[in-house]
Amino acid sequence: MKQKIAIIDYGVGNVYSVYNSIFKLGYKVSISSTEEAIKTADFLILPGVGAFETAMNNLKAKKLDAMLTEEVVYKKKPLLGICVGMQMLSTVSEENGEHEGLNWIEGRVKKLSLPKGFSVPHVGWNDVHLAQKVPLFEKYVNQPHFYFDHSYHFRCDAKYIAATCDYGMAVIAAVQKDNIFGVQFHPEKSQTTGLKLFRSFFNQ
Repeated sequence: MKQKIAIIDYGVGNVYSVYNSIFKLGYKVSISSTEEAIKTADFLILPGVGAFETAMNNLKAKKLDAMLTEEVVYKKKPLLGICVGMQMLSTVSEENGEHEGLNWIEGRVKKLSLPKGFSVPHVGWNDVHLAQKVPLFEKYVNQPHFYFDHSYHFRCDAKYIAATCDYGMAVIAAVQKDNIFGVQFHPEKSQTTGLKLFRSFFNQ
């Protein structure tokens, strides 16, 4: 039986690019915000593009925050947050003021403060350095590289850091806390490398 993947549709995010990447791998995938789709899915994807505040407001307006907390935190359903979707896992973001996140992984989202010569936003391909052995990166023989596009970054306790990249500083590229995963980069824009990551997430 094929695993069912639900991409959370809350009005923010590059949902169709994510859908196309996962569909290409042969998984049964849908874009939805319905209770039925979320509760019957085996894996959840929380994409995100744009401002943190807008993303959280949209999620709350659709009452998805409580529903996802029930499925992910209490029922332990695997979830992957992408870009702003990863940042929403945090306690709070400092983007345009202070805004509460889902607080599933304790930490703060802060603006990139970089040495001279490094521009914000951070856009482009970077190698990712693994901080610990986690399911997301099990399929890589060599050091993987992914496509990034962000101005803010997640800061959290080292025990949750799965990978980093070097962009004038060590930027957290991936996090994990139990069944909750997040990546700052865009696997859906990272070609074969990104497809491998999706497959690793769904096959854990």
